[in-house]
Amino acid sequence: MPDTLTEILLGLRLDGVEYGRCVMREPWAIAFHPKPEASFHFVAQGGCWMRTQSTDWIQLNPGDALLLPRSTFHVLASSPDVPCVDIEALAKKPVSENLYLVNGTGADSLLGDEAAPPSQVLFCGSMRFNLDPLHPLLAMMPDVMRACDLGQRDPAVLAMLEAMEREIALNRIGACGILARLADVLAASIIRAWVECACADATGWIAAVRCPQIGRVLAAVHNQPEREWSVAELAEVMGASRSSFIEKFSNTVGETPAKYVARVKMFQARHWIAREGMRVAVVANRLGYDSEASFSRAFKRIIGHPPSEARAA
Repeated sequence: MPDTLTEILLGLRLDGVEYGRCVMREPWAIAFHPKPEASFHFVAQGGCWMRTQSTDWIQLNPGDALLLPRSTFHVLASSPDVPCVDIEALAKKPVSENLYLVNGTGADSLLGDEAAPPSQVLFCGSMRFNLDPLHPLLAMMPDVMRACDLGQRDPAVLAMLEAMEREIALNRIGACGILARLADVLAASIIRAWVECACADATGWIAAVRCPQIGRVLAAVHNQPEREWSVAELAEVMGASRSSFIEKFSNTVGETPAKYVARVKMFQARHWIAREGMRVAVVANRLGYDSEASFSRAFKRIIGHPPSEARAA
């Protein structure tokens, strides 16, 4: 049987990718504002610093990688004391659709000393998961997932980045599709490295994927969100009694199994309605509701607005 992390990573696919190679010279600082997609950064050359609205500055070394599942506001800088500029203010050289080069070393750059050689090279990108950004599985992830020394821990990452650069340089047919698949693997590699090197007493998502019993339950729920899961069935998947299952699941995940399953169902419903254009009546029937009205009430209670607004969005 595949391990739990494999099951979950196989379910986290990427629907789109924007990719950039940033060549910078000191001093520089770039602000990245919130957006619906996840963000990733890989420090290819030279060290830098990173902070978010909720964390202080942390130092990044060559080979380190970051994944921000919800793409919260963050700043990357050569030094914490450098005033930052918005990433959108920098000149981008489009290569093809969703691919660009950011050069912070040229005469028209807003950053750095023109006489100095390039000091940092960053690979930055945005990735859209096939799950809603507020989906319970993604919501359990921390704001920042850092994989230290990813370049050394997983040499294949460097090969993937080189392959991405080749696709950009050659601009061959199907480059965007190949880049999306490479970014898929890159995101999975960052998540795996983060799980492997995170602290042993971590809670939430990492605790869930590290626990084979809870992990089996999560994988089952996410593989079959339309199924009418009972507590007894989930306890059987875990291989435990009802009482011990409820206690362990609630302590690890942070909410009861019933609430978690209900949220997964409604976020899956929003995906079907907003992204796939499925009719509300069809979604209600697919999720086992007796009527469209009862489904709409449950949807609004969990999501915060009626299904019609999901379709409009």
